[in-house]
Amino acid sequence: MKAFTLERYGDRTGMRTADLPDPQVGADDVLVKVHAASVNPLDIRIRNGDFKTFLPYRLPLVLGNDLAGTVVRVGPSVTRFTVGDEVYGRPDKDRIGTFAELIAVHQDDLAPKPATLTMAEAASLPLVALTAWQALVERAHVQPGQKVLVHAGAGGLGSVAVQLARALGAHVATTVSTAKVDLAKDLGADEVIDYRTQDFETLLDGYDVVLDSLGGENLTRSLRILKPGGTAISVAGPPDPAFARELGANPFLRLAMTALSFRTRRQAKGLGVTYAFLFMKADGDQLRRLTTLVDTGEIRPVVDRVFPFEETLQAMEHVEKGRAKAGKVVVSMA
Repeated sequence: MKAFTLERYGDRTGMRTADLPDPQVGADDVLVKVHAASVNPLDIRIRNGDFKTFLPYRLPLVLGNDLAGTVVRVGPSVTRFTVGDEVYGRPDKDRIGTFAELIAVHQDDLAPKPATLTMAEAASLPLVALTAWQALVERAHVQPGQKVLVHAGAGGLGSVAVQLARALGAHVATTVSTAKVDLAKDLGADEVIDYRTQDFETLLDGYDVVLDSLGGENLTRSLRILKPGGTAISVAGPPDPAFARELGANPFLRLAMTALSFRTRRQAKGLGVTYAFLFMKADGDQLRRLTTLVDTGEIRPVVDRVFPFEETLQAMEHVEKGRAKAGKVVVSMA
């Protein structure tokens, strides 16, 4: 099969097309012919070696963290899928590699593709939709009437999180650039903050949940708009001790993560709020629940641009340089 492989960390020229053996299919695995995959900032960070400490991938490595495609083979223990099924999903973090013609995925990490979406649209959703679900439903337990701030509400994660928070009955605020204000309103945000001309910290107060995808000073300021007992969940902030335990990290790495997040956790505690780091996990059952929201029209994908498979490197550059106007960038195998 053809795939884009990463030959060395930290160098975009270390990626190339390669002919690789077809993936081995385990007893619980589904072999998927990839029709489309999306590019995530996670792919850039893995390529740059940002996660080498706790994601020690062996090189050469095929990048790509979500997909939509068709089942072409199933393992002997597979009960959820049959050959010909259209599926989408996010492979487990230890089995990534969707920038390829084929990939073997555990059946528990896949879900039937939403009937209302094209392959490209479906491929744009798994990683960001699962991140939004795990932040707002699994971690924050968002309830109707609560106030939720989603940063970067026109981006890949933000555009889904705004819609999910709205579907959960929350009052939703978001931050976007001037050109994306109308899109954020169309996605269902109740309050849209133009970060180029407005300061969200002076306009918002008493929020129950913040979903942060920017980190740094943006995260620090977000803590201050929470009400006592509120929660800030970040996918870009420093890893915390809970993540280290979840990862099964060694004592040295646990100590390092504890130190990295100490300042943020101390600030949160001083304000009477909570800080949590989120590194999403694959989960086909959660994706099935999200599929229902998609097919009923409560969540719709936002796709910026679709690149052909041969231009995967250009697609990654498009994301890395911030050229995407809104939503996700997709690579199509068609």
